[in-house]
Amino acid sequence: MMWVAGVRALYLQALHPRAVRGVMQNSDFRRDAWGRLMRTANFVGTTTYGTTEAAERAGARVRKIHTKLSATDPDTGQRYGVDEPELLLWVHCAEIDSYLDVLRRSGFRLTDAQADRYIGEQRAGARLVGLDPADVPADRAGLAAYFEKVRPELAAGPEAREVDDFLLRPPTHPLLVPARAVLWRRVAHLAYAALPPYALALYGRPAPPPATATRRLRATGTVLRCVPARLRWQLPPKHILRAMSRLGPGSRPAPYKVGG
Repeated sequence: MMWVAGVRALYLQALHPRAVRGVMQNSDFRRDAWGRLMRTANFVGTTTYGTTEAAERAGARVRKIHTKLSATDPDTGQRYGVDEPELLLWVHCAEIDSYLDVLRRSGFRLTDAQADRYIGEQRAGARLVGLDPADVPADRAGLAAYFEKVRPELAAGPEAREVDDFLLRPPTHPLLVPARAVLWRRVAHLAYAALPPYALALYGRPAPPPATATRRLRATGTVLRCVPARLRWQLPPKHILRAMSRLGPGSRPAPYKVGG
């Protein structure tokens, strides 16, 4: 379900005009969609399952890259760095909100206290990309207050429309077009439907009611969690397997431990 959540995060992040310009003016994701996706997954996997040293190195690489990148506001001509704290904060909050919202709506049981703990723990990841953890929401109330504050700045501009079109029809080999229509389009539609109402209103494309989207997320999550864990752990970039090898056979992800 984290893949669905990741696509939801992309939809949400694209609604911040300054943030999405930083991506569109500096990234080659349209030509190297899979490479960009895997680099992002590798960073998340490293900060989740890797050693502290590996996570610090990954964060240092991201910060170094960001210091070299800038974007231009086409309306004002203003040049700004993509590592502005407000932009990094938006990307972080959109990502964390998407992971938590999709996972809980898919039927993965987390108490409110556990959800707050998750949000608080993610401030460590926010520090790695250059944010002061004190400025990052630490619980559900703080996250909700942040989104309420930033909503007036959001818009579905030309760049957001381009991201929307890309997520629905990412470039692929002609032989894989049928698979894109059958598999990827379902993921994209489910991720779009999972967006908060204000985001759906900005995009303006039809979407099922929130209750219907939640039922679809729950059904999808129920099916996917029937896939044997040993098979799921084989998915790239295989950080889970490396962590288990490093820590020993008793150190394996176990959802029941969350409830306990």
